[in-house]
Amino acid sequence: AGCHMAIAQGREPHALRTLGEGGRATWFVAGATPASARKRWIAGSLRPSGAITVDDGAVRALRAGKSLLPAGVTGVEGAFQRGDAVLVRDRLGVEVGRGLTAYGAADARQIMGRHSRQIADILGFLGREEMIHRDDLVLTGL
Repeated sequence: AGCHMAIAQGREPHALRTLGEGGRATWFVAGATPASARKRWIAGSLRPSGAITVDDGAVRALRAGKSLLPAGVTGVEGAFQRGDAVLVRDRLGVEVGRGLTAYGAADARQIMGRHSRQIADILGFLGREEMIHRDDLVLTGL
């Protein structure tokens, strides 16, 4: 997960304090940051529950490191829930990424192609501005 880990004696009181003061332990040092480990998890460990098709402008924005906004979405496939992994495809159906969606499929269908400021009026609640936040997105088809 990109975090360092220590195995230390836990039988004595205040084991964490002892560890923090230089107590004996076996350390496992992470080779990746938590953010890069999370991206690997999204890209390779999660099974997508659906797909989101995006327009050319959204593809350019994603490649520039931006989040996916509802305005760039042209299609929604599957029966996914908020937080599920989905494929992100360009207009030709080519996978460009994978991400964790901030909206379930039913809500995504209602707000696709719309401006983020319209979300509350359409859905009746204020969700995230992004369909998929850039921190929850991995580009795969570059």
